[in-house]
Amino acid sequence: MKITLDKLEGLAHKLNFEVPADRVRAEFDRIYKDLQKRVTLKGFRKGKAPLNAIRTQYGEQVKQDVLQSLISDSYQTGLSQHSLDPIGYPKIKFDSFDADKDFIFSAEFEVRPEINLKKFEGLEIEQEVAEVTDEQVAGVLTKIQANHADLVPLLEDRPAQKGDVAEVAFEGFVGGAPLEGGKSDSHSLDLGSGQFIEGFEEGVVGMVPGAETTLHLKFPDQYHNSKIAGQPVEFRVKLLSLKKKSLPEINDELASKVGEFANLAALKEQIRKDLESSEKQRSGEELKNRVLRALVEANPVDVPKSLHERQKSMLISDVQQRMKHQGLSEKDFEEYKTRWDEDFNQSATFIVQSSFLVDALADKLNLRPTDQDFDAKIGEIAAQTGLEAERLKTYYQEQDNASRLSFQIMEEKVVACLIEKANIKKVPKTNA
Repeated sequence: MKITLDKLEGLAHKLNFEVPADRVRAEFDRIYKDLQKRVTLKGFRKGKAPLNAIRTQYGEQVKQDVLQSLISDSYQTGLSQHSLDPIGYPKIKFDSFDADKDFIFSAEFEVRPEINLKKFEGLEIEQEVAEVTDEQVAGVLTKIQANHADLVPLLEDRPAQKGDVAEVAFEGFVGGAPLEGGKSDSHSLDLGSGQFIEGFEEGVVGMVPGAETTLHLKFPDQYHNSKIAGQPVEFRVKLLSLKKKSLPEINDELASKVGEFANLAALKEQIRKDLESSEKQRSGEELKNRVLRALVEANPVDVPKSLHERQKSMLISDVQQRMKHQGLSEKDFEEYKTRWDEDFNQSATFIVQSSFLVDALADKLNLRPTDQDFDAKIGEIAAQTGLEAERLKTYYQEQDNASRLSFQIMEEKVVACLIEKANIKKVPKTNA
């Protein structure tokens, strides 16, 4: 068998095969004889049917089996002969296949890039300081106060203003026709909350109870309902009544309403702990990203096109699902995908590059996950989610799930090692 190698663009390679006719015939004979031993044809005992009868009934099946066998064996021989480490499945091409002729075909594929670990120790990293301020604690308390506000009748004789809660009746019309789902006889509207489209709440501000008005507005171009997005709409509105929020004092009594807190000081302490935990998690995730980006910058890696496209497709699919759950239209998604195409490209490139480097470092530093690592991670996930560890173990026995968890554990171990060896400079948290 003759095998030649062509190096194509980037990491793409092409193996060319010429399988001699006698090898093709021998494979046909082998598979037919093996089939003859196993099948039973009408009028013949098992294993005694003549080959001509078997060829007539199973010819097409045997041809496919021979084709698959020759391609598989030849491909593995070619990879071994040229010391190639392929990624994914090859693209097989051939013009014809006949039992009495040489079989000529080619296999195109990409190879795993060569990983040259130039630098992974002493990476220069900036880490934002995870700190919680009194202002942040006060901000959470203010939100708690607003959530426990009581609505009381407005005794003042004045128009509606931001911060009021207005009870309104309204009906919407698009092109003169009633807007589907655009009518209510009584709706409680927090003025200034942005619940309705732009201009609606602003139109209610300044009205007095009992007053009626007609608002001529327009749905946003990016409105979740694509049928009326960007279209003008008319709302006929009546202000039924006004109420205002009566905020409770931020004191021990409010703390007791929030939970089992002895006093306000205990509530503040819990808020600070929660904020610190959240900030620590955010800072840790940001440090991980900065470490991996520094690793990629210090150790350039060629990216296989097939892996890049697959990763990009996964990122786009994830965004599409999230936008769908948020009620956004297919048009919104297509516009988003086009606008942020370069970001998708860059993110996909980074993920593939960092994955190769993490894999290489796991080998170099002996950081492959152990059975103990798996058990510990499953225990951690069980504690976080409340799911039973045994159920999680069953879930992670499936190959795809196990592979994802294995890489997650491996990445965590590699990142922890890189952080330990890095030169980390503490910097203030940015406001961005």
